[in-house]
Amino acid sequence: MNWTLEVVVVPVSDIDRAKAFYAEQLGFTVDHDTRMGDHVRIVQLTPPGSGCSVVIGRGAVPEMAPGSLRGLQLVVPDIHKAHAQLLERGVKVSEVQVLGENPTPTPDPLDNVGFVFFEDPDGNGWAVQQISNRG
Repeated sequence: MNWTLEVVVVPVSDIDRAKAFYAEQLGFTVDHDTRMGDHVRIVQLTPPGSGCSVVIGRGAVPEMAPGSLRGLQLVVPDIHKAHAQLLERGVKVSEVQVLGENPTPTPDPLDNVGFVFFEDPDGNGWAVQQISNRG
């Protein structure tokens, strides 16, 4: 039996600001923006190529402090291209960092160990890791 992770709820203070960040700056696809009355709204966004989406909203999502989520991670085939794309889109992103060592040689020395880091407007923390064979 496969168990796939499909959705991660990201706690935000301003749904429209977060939606703009994830869609316009990160390039996530807006799957839906659903309103059910005045107090319930769910926005689902999916990173390009991902099988897992993020959900932001109010009313129908768990109550969590905005900005309290850490350790979200995206994987890309080329960390330098990802870094450049984030900068071009106005995201405050760290420089490329090497974390750890590969136990065996890889086609690219940054595979598995090349990372950049950024936060969304509320301070939720994201990492981007290079694994070139996933591209």
